[in-house]
Amino acid sequence: MIYITLPVGSYHGWGVCGKYLVKELSLTTEVMLISEPIDPSSIGNESDYRLIKEKMMPDDEYQRIKTLSELNLEGPVLHAIISNTMKSTHPNIRGSRNVGYTFFEESIIPSPFIENGKRFFDIIVTGSTWCEEVLRDYGINNVATIIQGIDPAIFNSKSPVKEHFTDLFVIFSGGKFELRKGQDIVIKAFKHMQDKYPDVILVNSWFNHWNESLSTMKASQHIEFDIYSDDYTTLIKETLVRNGVNLQRAFILPPYPNVLMAEAYRNSDIGLFPNRCEGGTNLVLMEYMACGKPVIASFNTGHKDVLNKKNSILIEDMEQISIYDDNREIASWFEPSLDETIAKLEWAYKNRAILPKIGELAGQDMAKATWRKTAQDFYTILTS
Repeated sequence: MIYITLPVGSYHGWGVCGKYLVKELSLTTEVMLISEPIDPSSIGNESDYRLIKEKMMPDDEYQRIKTLSELNLEGPVLHAIISNTMKSTHPNIRGSRNVGYTFFEESIIPSPFIENGKRFFDIIVTGSTWCEEVLRDYGINNVATIIQGIDPAIFNSKSPVKEHFTDLFVIFSGGKFELRKGQDIVIKAFKHMQDKYPDVILVNSWFNHWNESLSTMKASQHIEFDIYSDDYTTLIKETLVRNGVNLQRAFILPPYPNVLMAEAYRNSDIGLFPNRCEGGTNLVLMEYMACGKPVIASFNTGHKDVLNKKNSILIEDMEQISIYDDNREIASWFEPSLDETIAKLEWAYKNRAILPKIGELAGQDMAKATWRKTAQDFYTILTS
């Protein structure tokens, strides 16, 4: 029996990761998910919900063990780690082997957190080589990298040709709206394209569950931003208008489960991901590329695990920047060049005939990075 304490769902990266690891690991071994109660709407479809529910610890038992100071289980445990704290979401649960799984962007790690990682886990698995290198620099050597996967039944390059917007050049931007994801650079670059070319439109999927990270966009030097409304669509519309974007040229997608996003990906020409930092490999980026679509993306942090000069159009001109929280430095990120981003968009617009070949190579590379492979890698580490 393998025990898993990851969150599960279909609307954010951690949840998608947890859902697929439960599904794929259960094909190899007995699995028990130790997590908060779920409902069909959070999982995305009825069949996945039934499978996940079947593997979950009963809720009354889960509520009971939350009150225990310590629970020792006869089997390995895959723990979700809270950001860069190196602390399990369920620190009272211990297994015969304890494997932590972490994605973090706050790269300056306090010493107590480092001690957590050394003391609590037999091994820590990071979602990117960049995270692994950060931990090794802090002296944590019981660490390895396993990148996320894609579901090839949904995200594949069998039908990469657009069915809609065929007479337009469609730029797609995804990921929760926050400074780290770089949508301020997207808005600024799109404004340039919008003013210059009449057939360019923007499709965005930027829903953010967390107001704290949403507020980080106030620090942008590229756009004007504030929390104008509690309603997501109203907020994004107001942000676009205040920064000169014509709403007739922008399509704001509501929050969809990731399994419904493939159609939006396939009906665009280029994905734009000028992210400042990624602790993982950027699941939206991977799923977009898996559909045989080309991307313009920043070549930094977790993106480096999946991007190369053949399968993508790289933004490589960037400077290292310090990130602060209440005057305390918490991270070192990378600021992609706006000028290079615009230049790469211009190139893509003028060289549309070349884009399908880049997308084809992207699809081929992502087809190798499935959740089944991710689960097999975890199984090896959990049972070794």
